[in-house]
Amino acid sequence: MDSKSNNPLSISGAIIIAGAIIAVAIIWAQRPPTQPVTQAPSEKAPTTVLAPITNADHILGNPAAPIKIVEYSDSSCPFCKMFHPTMEKIMEEYGNDGKVAWVYRHFPLDKPGSRSDGGILHPNAGTEAQAMECAASLGGNDAFWKFTNRLYAITPAVTPQTPDGLDPKQLPEIAKFAGLDVISFNECLSSGRFKDAVESDYQSGLAAGVNGTPFAIIVTDSGKQVPLNGAQPYATLKSAIDTILSENN
Repeated sequence: MDSKSNNPLSISGAIIIAGAIIAVAIIWAQRPPTQPVTQAPSEKAPTTVLAPITNADHILGNPAAPIKIVEYSDSSCPFCKMFHPTMEKIMEEYGNDGKVAWVYRHFPLDKPGSRSDGGILHPNAGTEAQAMECAASLGGNDAFWKFTNRLYAITPAVTPQTPDGLDPKQLPEIAKFAGLDVISFNECLSSGRFKDAVESDYQSGLAAGVNGTPFAIIVTDSGKQVPLNGAQPYATLKSAIDTILSENN
């Protein structure tokens, strides 16, 4: 038969433990509220693989820069639209002296299921990515960046009023702005010749751990990779870059 102890020492010990638990609970309840925690960038998980940076990439700045920022982006994404000027500012500060290079890769969220209800989040994103590739094929790296910067500058945020973002009819106008032959641009875009190249970028993003846009990965000469998920503010990028540069000195 089970028995219960009536030992006075056991009873007093239980009272002491109970009192300690109550005290801890009171202290916890009276603690000052904590501030929201922003997770600092960490080294990229070893289970993901970033495709090597090659001459086939769209690179702004010195390809031999000690720091390269690989951005996977969607031109229809409102957060990418916010992040693009941040990267432009980074290049103004660190690109002119060859410290940082910007590598742009496509990650269009134009796939079924990219929206929470199973629909397509950005229907025009794939076409816009192909348009950027057409600009590069017709006018080289300078035309790519001129076209891309203009695209991000004038694309409206995706809202119920503008669910598709930019009107595709504006793409030839952007090509004209970038100094491209509009007829050749339209022929390129309608041919779909860069559809596979855009999809290749998208697949490389998945392999690199990209699960949304914008998604940037800082890559150093030593091979260190620091992921930055979302439209990180300028101060965050600057702090990460300055820390890496100071470590290399």
